[in-house]
Amino acid sequence: MEYCELLKEVNESVRERYELAMERIHMFLEGDTSIKDPYLDYFKQVAQFMVQMDELRTKVDIKDMKDASFEEMQAYNHKLYEDVLEEGEHYNNSYANPAFAVAKLGDGYGQLLSFLYTELRGDIIYAVEQRLFDMTIHAELFVEVLCMFEDETPAEKELKKVIYFFVSDYADQTIDYRTREILDPTLSFATDIIMNSNLSDLRYLFHYGEYITDNEIRLAKFLNEMPEADVEAMAYTYTHGYEEGFKVAGIDLSKKRTVNIRYAIGQERMVRAAILQFEKMGLTPVIYRAPIARVNRKQTLKPGYTGTSANKQYEYDHRGDDALFLDKAFVERKTAILKNAYETRKQLAKEYAGPAVIEVFGEQPFEPKNKIENLKLSETQQQLSVQAATESAKIVNEYIPQSEYSFTIIAYPIPEIGDNFEEIFAKIVEVNTLDNEAYKKVQQVIIDELDRAVFVRVKGAGANKTDMTVMMHELANPEKETNFENCTADVNIPVGEVFTSPKLTGTKGVLNVSEVYLNDLKFNNIMLTFEDGKISDYTCDNFDTEEENRSYIKENVLYNRDTLPIGEFAIGTNTTAYVMANEYDIVYKLPILIVEKMGPHFAVGDTCYSHSEEVRLYNPDGKEIVAKDNECSLLRDTDEKEAYFNCHTDITIPYDEIAEIVSVHGDGTEVKIIENGRFVLAGCDILNEPFQQ
Repeated sequence: MEYCELLKEVNESVRERYELAMERIHMFLEGDTSIKDPYLDYFKQVAQFMVQMDELRTKVDIKDMKDASFEEMQAYNHKLYEDVLEEGEHYNNSYANPAFAVAKLGDGYGQLLSFLYTELRGDIIYAVEQRLFDMTIHAELFVEVLCMFEDETPAEKELKKVIYFFVSDYADQTIDYRTREILDPTLSFATDIIMNSNLSDLRYLFHYGEYITDNEIRLAKFLNEMPEADVEAMAYTYTHGYEEGFKVAGIDLSKKRTVNIRYAIGQERMVRAAILQFEKMGLTPVIYRAPIARVNRKQTLKPGYTGTSANKQYEYDHRGDDALFLDKAFVERKTAILKNAYETRKQLAKEYAGPAVIEVFGEQPFEPKNKIENLKLSETQQQLSVQAATESAKIVNEYIPQSEYSFTIIAYPIPEIGDNFEEIFAKIVEVNTLDNEAYKKVQQVIIDELDRAVFVRVKGAGANKTDMTVMMHELANPEKETNFENCTADVNIPVGEVFTSPKLTGTKGVLNVSEVYLNDLKFNNIMLTFEDGKISDYTCDNFDTEEENRSYIKENVLYNRDTLPIGEFAIGTNTTAYVMANEYDIVYKLPILIVEKMGPHFAVGDTCYSHSEEVRLYNPDGKEIVAKDNECSLLRDTDEKEAYFNCHTDITIPYDEIAEIVSVHGDGTEVKIIENGRFVLAGCDILNEPFQQ
């Protein structure tokens, strides 16, 4: 069944409501009004936007756009997003910008009305997807607020109450639909575009409704020009890694029916090939875009398919908008709705095989600016956000246990990476297909030494102040057990790391990196201090004040918690990727997926085996991996809130910032693995060859 056919009944049930609300908006624009400055300009602009969205809905509904030229569609797409674009003075003079809104409308009203306009801008997507219910509740909300200001300027608390109850009252629909998007393959909007479009006609890119830039256009053109065999090979690396993940974990893939494909717009030719390969495994794609409504979003994270951001500062400015509705009652309501949404679709959840992710990289690094006008969570709300994330993760894991699904992640560059995009793309394909067997052997040499260690010492070189003591678990039977996983290219592509979940007790010191990107945010000279494996202090050099720097880390690394444990210690071995990245000067543009293979790294948050600790895993040498727990995860049966944190952030130290990594035995023997950024452990010479070349 076509995607739009599924919506007809729902659309018809609200059409009269929608038309009445739009009629009221037209009357406002065409007639007299009692709304006075400074609010009149805001309501005029937003009303005009709502009319524009109605026109977009009509164009899509009657397929008016099918005969438009590429240039016409591109100009129209630009117009849809013009108000929030970073270029020129668009965003600086937009009510979507909290700073501008506050300057024009005053503190309090400015933030509330900026949030309202930002939420209404979701209509771009709802119009394209023909989701009339969402457009209806938006139009009715706008009319309700409009009428409040026509009578007289309402009290700020009354306006906030209207917004609160809008988000809360409709959460049963917005959260439920998002859950359905995640699980139900019949919601095939994106799948239909991928499988039914003529991909050589790049007008298909505008069918998504997302902002389309030169990245998406050039990437699609580039993939269109690739030989079919090369596209199939890229797709195979991705789908085969996914399949291998199930084999390694001992999970029966034949019991699964759906795979979640996440990709970047422009990659459709590879994704189409992957869909056909997944079908041979018995898997149907579930493809959903990054969430639109604030109630379904977490800060600036974007799980789902995406295009290039129209303006990352705009997204960052609204990351704290949850402050308008996040309270205890809302958390309880959201949790109950999510539970019911999964219970309703428990069979779909049981058949879900896990995500297959194609990341992209190459955008210009983003360093956010803090604005005093932006909404922020209070300390109480920060605690509630942690509670909400914990409860949500618990529900998801109840219906989709992590021990019963797998995943894979691979990454490719986008044209914004530079003039040598095509050359870099070819190099990344090489990195993604390095010889697994060769790495498997040399990584086993490193693991054999690390399994002799009581602790590992990691020290930074030069200005890098890293000085970490990492405690290892004691092996009961070293002949049959190991602390480290020999990570090859299956779920985690490319190849190149050995990792463990270290003991927390006794693990201590300072972790310092001069420059690192975490979840698309840049951190300058980040420094984390650990005591017994948990963060005890933190800072960076991003902002002028220590308060801003600490707040930045707490919000975007600790996710509003007071501390997090070390969930992973690893040594990356992919020196080929490291040399390539430095040759093209793109280290700062690479995703963590590749960067984590380019040096030692620590992850803060959950272990790599979160919620699947009981699954027995073995390295290629037959030894069982036993270091899957730490002192936090061991609490899972008695205090789950203290056991899991629902985050895992890798922080990598580049080889050139490493003075030494030393394995320290129980008798005091010290064996160096890396010295001055190079592997010195006997049997690891092959890893230094890329440096010499």
